Amino acid sequence: MTGRAGAGAEPSADLELRAVRGIGEIRPGDDLPGIVADAVAPLSPTDGDIVVVTSKVVSKAEGRIRPAAEREQAITEESVRLVASRAFPGGITRIVEHRTGLVLAAAGVDASNTDDGTILLLPLDSDASARAIAERLRSRFGAAIGVVVSDTLGRAWRIGQTDVAIGAAGLRVLEPVSVDANGRPLLVTAPAIADEVAGAAELVAGKADGVPVVLVRGLGRHVAGLDEPGAARLVRREGDMFHLGSDEAYRAGREAGRIDALAEAGASDAG
Repeated sequence: MTGRAGAGAEPSADLELRAVRGIGEIRPGDDLPGIVADAVAPLSPTDGDIVVVTSKVVSKAEGRIRPAAEREQAITEESVRLVASRAFPGGITRIVEHRTGLVLAAAGVDASNTDDGTILLLPLDSDASARAIAERLRSRFGAAIGVVVSDTLGRAWRIGQTDVAIGAAGLRVLEPVSVDANGRPLLVTAPAIADEVAGAAELVAGKADGVPVVLVRGLGRHVAGLDEPGAARLVRREGDMFHLGSDEAYRAGREAGRIDALAEAGASDAG
């Protein structure tokens, strides 16, 4: 696999993805950074490696567990606004803006890969969680190692899901490319490296294989200091062209039109 040869960038060597096995069930209060370090040790982590950790085990270690009966309440508490909602035979799907800025179904509240009768919420601060793991790995192995915390999201206008980075530490999550292969300027191209790493790792981890950690080797050119911005940098804060679902946007437009009409009628009567 070759990289994008933008200005100053060197093509990568082969990309290697290694499933990290031997991690048992994670419980609240577990030392997840230490558990991850022990598990990756047989793979001899080195400078430029990236360790991808699924958000599920981070949430479990941090005690982000609630009774399944509180699912709807948890979604509401984790949300800052409703983007869209749609009824389906089993209930209502809510697409919301999560308190971290992520836009996703059900605020990331999930009942998969957790004990019966429980649900998992996303970590409180996935960038901080990634940083804690990266600090432990760098200290133990004496190597510059990046960390990504991944979760599964759907995409507008695309069927299916893929993993993306909701937390990151020790790597450049976004790599602007200034020119193409022919030297033409690229004004808006900026590969979301952390998301691409998360998606690649998911191909190895899978959803039902009990592999919550993957070691990625061959992308050392993207690994950097722990002072690099985390995955929060990938959240679009301005210039959002898709702020609402279609039904919600139509409804808001109709309501605005009704209010304008009432205001005009009032002004006419006053005249």
